[in-house]
Amino acid sequence: MRGLLRRLVAISIQGLVGLLPLIVTVVVIGWLSRTAERVLGPAIQFVIPASWYISGMGVFVGVIFVFTFGLLINVYGVPRLIDIAEQKIGRVPMVKTIYGAVRDLLSFFTRSGREGGVSQVVVVTFGDSGIKAVGLLMRDTLEGLPEGLGGDDYLVVYFPQSYQLGGMLLVVPRKNVTPLDMNLEDALRFIITAGAKGGATAGAPRDASSRDTSKALPGATPIQDRADLPPGTSTRSQPRKEI
Repeated sequence: MRGLLRRLVAISIQGLVGLLPLIVTVVVIGWLSRTAERVLGPAIQFVIPASWYISGMGVFVGVIFVFTFGLLINVYGVPRLIDIAEQKIGRVPMVKTIYGAVRDLLSFFTRSGREGGVSQVVVVTFGDSGIKAVGLLMRDTLEGLPEGLGGDDYLVVYFPQSYQLGGMLLVVPRKNVTPLDMNLEDALRFIITAGAKGGATAGAPRDASSRDTSKALPGATPIQDRADLPPGTSTRSQPRKEI
């Protein structure tokens, strides 16, 4: 009887683990939809007769607004206007702190491979212990930073922590950092779940064409693809490639 009870509890937990991500996704999307409807709905009804209004128009207008704003960002002159607006916002106490934090957090993920974002997923070896840690390369140069942080032989690597929103930013020797053949989404999944999850994105198996090893730092040797190795060759036998 006790074994049956444990089995039922285990199955229930598996069901909860399987349903919880879907439930959270639905709740978040529902919250965004209700917010858009609550904010934009009255504005739409102010423009058109109330009898013409159909539930869901607020969400539709919100999507169109976001898409249009995305297009305008790429129009000549608009980025300059945005910079001017950000400069004005930067002079307002408290507002500049909140706005800057949100902007930098979003840029962390959306500017992958560009200045201000993650440029490479790497693995860092700590001394001769053989201990390795997966991190996100933030800067391949310390230019503009105090000299006490290090010279040209050092890199800035961010190590997210598992099961929480936090991490450590370390300045590590360049010789201890190796590019890792893993995209940002897979790396974050691997780290945040403490290694329980990793590999190809669910529903989208990775192949050689989906790997981007072109973002290696200057002087780095690109990671050799498994397809290019001779039959029977293990990737673990390949020499360690330094950045």
